[in-house]
Amino acid sequence: MSRFKFFGSFVILLVVFFSCKEDKYKDKINEKQYVHSNEASYIGSKTCVECHNNAYKKWQGSHHDLAMQVANDSSVLGDFNDKKVKIDGVSYHFFKGENKFLVHVTEIDKSEKEYEISYAFGFTPLQQYLVDFDNGRKQVLRVTWDSVENKWYHQYPGDTIVSNDWLHWTQGAQNWNTMCAECHSTNLQKNYNADTDAFHTTYDEINVTCESCHGPGSNHVKWASDKSGDYPDQIIKGKTQEEQLMLCAPCHARRAKLTPDLVPGIPFEDQYLIQKLSTNFYHGDGQIDDEDYVYASFLQSKMYMNGVKCTDCHDPHSMELKFDGNQLCLQCHVPAKYDTEKHHYHKKGTQSAQCINCHMTGKLYMGNDFRRDHSFRVPRPDQSVEHGTPNACTGCHTEQTDAWAASQIVEWYGEERLDHFSDALLLSTENGITASETAKLESFINDLSYPEIARATVIDNLPFIAQSQYNAFYTALDDEFPLVRYSAVQKFRPLSPEMRIEIASKMLHDPSKLVRIGVAQLLNDIDDQSLAQVDQKGLNKAKEEYKIMLSSSADFSNGRMQLGDYYMQKNDYSNAIEHYNMALKKDSLFTPVYSNLATAYSLVKDYDKALNTLETWSKIEPKTSRVHYLKALLFFEISKNEEAISELKTAIKLDPKDARSMYNLSTYYYQDDKDLASARQYINAALKVEPGNPNYEYLLALIYQKTGEADKAQRIMSKLQANQQQ
Repeated sequence: MSRFKFFGSFVILLVVFFSCKEDKYKDKINEKQYVHSNEASYIGSKTCVECHNNAYKKWQGSHHDLAMQVANDSSVLGDFNDKKVKIDGVSYHFFKGENKFLVHVTEIDKSEKEYEISYAFGFTPLQQYLVDFDNGRKQVLRVTWDSVENKWYHQYPGDTIVSNDWLHWTQGAQNWNTMCAECHSTNLQKNYNADTDAFHTTYDEINVTCESCHGPGSNHVKWASDKSGDYPDQIIKGKTQEEQLMLCAPCHARRAKLTPDLVPGIPFEDQYLIQKLSTNFYHGDGQIDDEDYVYASFLQSKMYMNGVKCTDCHDPHSMELKFDGNQLCLQCHVPAKYDTEKHHYHKKGTQSAQCINCHMTGKLYMGNDFRRDHSFRVPRPDQSVEHGTPNACTGCHTEQTDAWAASQIVEWYGEERLDHFSDALLLSTENGITASETAKLESFINDLSYPEIARATVIDNLPFIAQSQYNAFYTALDDEFPLVRYSAVQKFRPLSPEMRIEIASKMLHDPSKLVRIGVAQLLNDIDDQSLAQVDQKGLNKAKEEYKIMLSSSADFSNGRMQLGDYYMQKNDYSNAIEHYNMALKKDSLFTPVYSNLATAYSLVKDYDKALNTLETWSKIEPKTSRVHYLKALLFFEISKNEEAISELKTAIKLDPKDARSMYNLSTYYYQDDKDLASARQYINAALKVEPGNPNYEYLLALIYQKTGEADKAQRIMSKLQANQQQ
């Protein structure tokens, strides 16, 4: 089982920011059309049925209706009739007693405990079960009921998950309050206390009801009763594409929280940061790999770019597809052109001729839940040949190669492929791209004809090493979309405080909360005296929103690490250490925390704890070079140079592309003329990994000066000076 790994001696995942003058942006929607009054209260779906009986009937029995239910004979689908199963070394005994649904679990470490099922979660193709724990926590059992094949199974088949793993069912990944609750109940208030690590979670209705999407309905009922007030103010209608995305995306997206609780009808970027198309979660071309819950895929699509709405394909209340088969697509796509063998080259009426099987490939998640990719892309086996990405052709023709599929595409459709953002995405993930390729990517990120999520991802992927990058990123600060502006601001974090303050002053009044939070992050490590000339009212607002964002994710191990990073930047090492340790308490296998915690201990000169922290990490990931690099830095700090050199060499042995360890070794040998031949050897090795790195080239020039090769040194210095002036 893979776990998401972060690298960096001081990893900061906190939200970053950007902005422009307020009057520069035009809201796409009049707020009166979608924001309900703050004074409105939740009244319950039984009130809605009085006037909206047809919608209510469609909703009954839907995934939203059955999102969460009290465990009883009518809601629980699993076999609790004295059923015993053993899966992946864990034994379960399911049984009933005194109108209760019970399970006796024997873990892989032979520990045993009996639990009562309190709630059923979902119904098809799988149903999960909740157990009440201490401190208000509810945990989701790992064992799951397959309601299609009527059997018990594990969502991570074949994996042995130890009890201290975040993925274990008693830990954070399966905590209902943190991971599930917000999108399975109506008006969910998480109510997490970071000091006590406890929840007092509440909701108005146990499942996803009318007001989950349309907002609290008290004012709407008042309007319906006496016809007073302006109708659009009273309820969220969800008729335009953007309105629908604001209603659907919060729960159908992989995202980070900016606010404590979901509020219907608030723009997405005022509540969440979407997970961009990182190769940790997506294939290099943007196709789904890990779960994305639809929204980020849809943002990539031509459907999105051309105004297609969720309800063009799905009934908003039953959530069923509006048509079966190709008829769904043929609402917009001309049948004579697309529903023909001349287009798809497969026998009409077969599964191979179904639009979705070429343009909406999918993947099984949660063990048996097949979900389709909503990026609606044309198969590109040519990219598969070059980059190893999946394609629909060999996904079906498993006996054939990607090269065969690419050849067939050329035979059918010719040599030229339609322009697609995936080419830029794939290029941006490569090492050592040329100057001309970099220029193409710089143009791409500011080309509004491409999806904003793809452009934002390319911004993340591009290196920031030359003036041309600065110009491209600076231009992106004026982008139409908050996500692009946010990503652009992130690129300025390595700059001097003076330049960051200039960027922040330009962007402080951005209309998007996401971007304003980023401003606060951009300035977090700059002392208040230096910020005296920054607009204090705007700055205070951004800082407060940033603090709310941090507290909103404090129940996550990653959220605690972010809090630790926040205090590290403030030089408040005591609080940083406290939150890093809480992050490890929540997930002792969340390895990015170890590097940050070791750094914090080192800064307070507690070298023993710093070393012990790195040793613990090394035991968890013995083949990770990063830990040895950090141990080397620690040994250098306490003047144990021989141990440091040994650790750097170990790091390079584990990762032959560890250029930073090579650079540090070269620096060590260069200083005091210890071993100039070794210094040259290691810095040249680093430059093979990262050609053109100015720091590495500068060190090589210094080495040439000491070895009497003045001409070589001068050529490098001249090149570096020319690059700086570009």
